[in-house]
Amino acid sequence: MAKRKRDAGATGIEAEGGLVRNVVQPDLTTIQIVTGTYERVLHGFTVTIPATEDRPAQESKESKEDQGKRRKKKKKKQNQEKEESKDEKDGKDEQPQWTDTFLFQAHASAIRCLGISPPSGQSPQRRMLASGGTDERINLYTLSAHSPPPRGDDPPTGNRTRENPQNRELGSLLHHAASISALSFVSRYKLLAAAEDNVISVTRTRDGTVMSTIRAPRPKVQGRPSGDTAPLGGSPAGINDVAVHPSQKLMLSVGKGERCMRLWNLVTGKKAGVLNFSPDLLRSVTEGKRGTGEGRRIAWSPPGDEFVVAFEWGAVVFGTDAIPKCKLVPTPRSKLHRVQYLDVSDSPDRTEIVLALSTDDGRLIFYSTSPRTDGADLESTIPDAPVRAQLGGPPSGLSGRVKDFAVLNLTATPAGKENLALVTGSSDGAVRLWRVRRDELSRPSKISPPRQVGKLLATYETGHRITCLVAFVMQPPLLDTSAGEEGREAAEREESEESEEE
Repeated sequence: MAKRKRDAGATGIEAEGGLVRNVVQPDLTTIQIVTGTYERVLHGFTVTIPATEDRPAQESKESKEDQGKRRKKKKKKQNQEKEESKDEKDGKDEQPQWTDTFLFQAHASAIRCLGISPPSGQSPQRRMLASGGTDERINLYTLSAHSPPPRGDDPPTGNRTRENPQNRELGSLLHHAASISALSFVSRYKLLAAAEDNVISVTRTRDGTVMSTIRAPRPKVQGRPSGDTAPLGGSPAGINDVAVHPSQKLMLSVGKGERCMRLWNLVTGKKAGVLNFSPDLLRSVTEGKRGTGEGRRIAWSPPGDEFVVAFEWGAVVFGTDAIPKCKLVPTPRSKLHRVQYLDVSDSPDRTEIVLALSTDDGRLIFYSTSPRTDGADLESTIPDAPVRAQLGGPPSGLSGRVKDFAVLNLTATPAGKENLALVTGSSDGAVRLWRVRRDELSRPSKISPPRQVGKLLATYETGHRITCLVAFVMQPPLLDTSAGEEGREAAEREESEESEEE
């Protein structure tokens, strides 16, 4: 059969059983989002962003001016109804479209954490998903990295439901004896899991083999701090969070009942050091005598030259020499839930790192990790980190705590160099999609409270209390099913080769 020449923006459609195949949509960006909830539900859905919502703000402003001039000069009475109906139709098409892909009870109790594997250059058709709950189980799944093709029977408006046949369940891991607290993929087929039994395990996901086990010591009993949930006669214990260095040779961990963090050598699987938190450091983040003083979250920067430890009410940034660089305390005072580094530079030749943290009052606050020099904190020797901007919160009419968030680079889109996509999950069940310009985060905020950034594109009500969230940008739909079969076979070959090398 001779090949038919097709324009870059053309769309070829072949209907087969209601399924529309061979669809090319270069102006759409699809994001896969997965949430874990208190109600044991694992919910997966996608959101499709049209190009009009993702283009640079400057182009959007110019197009609005051109449209205004065009309306004033060329608008005629006889075509008024047609223009209005066309604008209404375009307005509907320009709205982000939510599509449910799966929803089921994945655990016997609440889901606490999720992990998503990094993309692979040889087999980009799949990603691996891990979910951990308070039922001591880790469930493994494979997710297709390609957005499912549209169906001919999709409703024109409202949320859609479209199952992706490439998404599959692999099985469960049962080698922990307590609630799972953190999951992280060291590589595409190596999963690092931490639990409240003070055990950190590295598992090969292909066959579920535990490759290495690290046991952290149980903390000594030092009284019962306020808010302690340990059983009567017991002491708080367990790993709160772990962070792997970009070199994959070092790992940091923070645990319950410990006013310290531990450094581990992943090459030997042994402890490399312990850093105790000083009283001055704990006071600087409002961890008083009644506080636990334990680190809740920890994360490395992408270059690996610094890391952040988040406490209940504040966070401290450390250099590689383990000396505090600056502290981050939200104003007004609010509890922290998640911290994450992101690169806001628009050029691959340079990096500009910003630290984002989510709060209990619905905000995402962006900080620069370079210490402030315009003033000194008389109560602490650790300088404050300058605030760049904030997103959401009471100024935007949003007050639900942000339990988790994901920052996505839209490099494949025309506006990817200028915009970032942020997905936030709140405990009230709302998942919100935001667009943030990179230059809004690259300059400091000189006003108090910090300036508001970002544009809310869409909101999806899941109906469940969200505890964790992961997201990634999907690739375009496969043009035929044979490409998916070939990609899956290539992925299996690559997986077997990697397991043999290990």
